[in-house]
Amino acid sequence: MILSKAKNNRQPDYDIDSMFIDRWSPRAFDSKPLSSEQIQTLFEAARWAPSCFNEQPWVFAYAATQEDRDAFISVLVKKNQIWASHAPLLFFIMARRKFQKNSQDNRHAIFDTGAAWMSLSLQARKMGFYAHAMAGFNQKRAYEVLNVSPDEYHIMVAAAAGYRGESDHLSEDLLKIEAPNDRRPLSEILHAGLPVK
Repeated sequence: MILSKAKNNRQPDYDIDSMFIDRWSPRAFDSKPLSSEQIQTLFEAARWAPSCFNEQPWVFAYAATQEDRDAFISVLVKKNQIWASHAPLLFFIMARRKFQKNSQDNRHAIFDTGAAWMSLSLQARKMGFYAHAMAGFNQKRAYEVLNVSPDEYHIMVAAAAGYRGESDHLSEDLLKIEAPNDRRPLSEILHAGLPVK
């Protein structure tokens, strides 16, 4: 097994629950399948995320067959295809662009769908495996493969989930970053009072 040389520098400045530090996005997945119950449990966790007017604008589409997997993988950029093809669960996360109750634009849909993703990824860690979201995919091709309209849905990310595996299939550049990464200091993201500077 090839191990990453990158260091784990995740040290919070304040006392927070370890689940936030424990969650990260590896690329080395084991192909060991997830059970139907495990898969459903992940999406059940996402279902309970908060949303504006309880709209729940998130939609998940996962590969249920080998044919689905091949189609999903074909949408990814080459670099992601190499590692994501090892993960037992591949899926796309979409946000409905309009409120279902009145067909008005839902400007909060992306924010809310992000909350659903975080719920799913934390549930994965509770169950002993990982989830990794990917921005690297062909968006036009994704709309074709998923057969959804870009006027109705915003395809946000592709994602992979499964148990962590060996790193042998990772390229040298990916192997260097195959470890939990650090975060910017709180002082860079937190502003007390106005104006924001």
